Amino acid sequence: MSRAFGVLLGFAADRLLGDPRRFHPVAGFGRTAARLEQHLYADSRPAGAAYTVLLVGATTAAGMAAERATRDHPVLHTIATAAATWTVLGARSLHREAETMAGLLEEKDIPAARDRLGHLCARDATDLEAGELARATVESVAENTSDACVAPLLWGGVFGIPGLLGYRAANTLDAMVGYRSPKYQNFGWAAARLDDVLNLLPARVCALLTGLVAGRPRDAISMWQRDAGRHPSPNAGPVEAAFAGALGLTLGGTNDYGSYREDRGTLGDGPAPTVTDVRRTAALATRVGIAAAGLAAIVAVLRKGERWG
Repeated sequence: MSRAFGVLLGFAADRLLGDPRRFHPVAGFGRTAARLEQHLYADSRPAGAAYTVLLVGATTAAGMAAERATRDHPVLHTIATAAATWTVLGARSLHREAETMAGLLEEKDIPAARDRLGHLCARDATDLEAGELARATVESVAENTSDACVAPLLWGGVFGIPGLLGYRAANTLDAMVGYRSPKYQNFGWAAARLDDVLNLLPARVCALLTGLVAGRPRDAISMWQRDAGRHPSPNAGPVEAAFAGALGLTLGGTNDYGSYREDRGTLGDGPAPTVTDVRRTAALATRVGIAAAGLAAIVAVLRKGERWG
């Protein structure tokens, strides 16, 4: 039960407190990864694989050590699991960014909204107007609800602290080097593929939860089954399609990432997102996160006999 309590406490801490203001462990991991990249970078897949295995492996090993050190002490194990969960979740920060974008768009402060979009995604916002900024925000909130909330919660429920930390390490590396840019086409391949594998199941759980908590499971699942394959990502596709169905919107289109452009297909049947849909999406993402936390706690209880080492 300590794993289940820890996951729930960590989720509550993220909702109440958000990310730590200073000395954030994920930011520290990112700085370490950036320094290591300077020494290991080469335009090859083997170099990128070694980089990914070293960083994700070391982080997962640290999680296994913490799991073993606390597993016979329920209170300590609950605290350690809660701390790890709080560290790896980004749901509150995601909600805050969505609300900030909604405010800027409602005030018609397009230049500020363009600048702010970089907090959510890597799209080139130079020429984006209000409608495209709203679409980018809705799509980013949908995708990151899976990546920054549902997936870490589920891996934490299944594997505890190692699952939490290992997943976040892999997802962070994907965000850093997993782009299809000339520099990272080869070096970032392993990080991108590992992140794809780790998100295969969580993304589909997120899509299902989205329809359920929105009260429109048939619409969400229908759009997921029909349109997800149009998206180039095997995991963002189901999630964004489910959000499109649940919200009654049409998402997708061509996105410019500076060094390359990507056609993300067309997902859904409704109108294109507008400013008002940004807050609707943030509210839906919050409900999905709550449902995912409850599911992760149930999984943790069902796997209460799991031990590392």
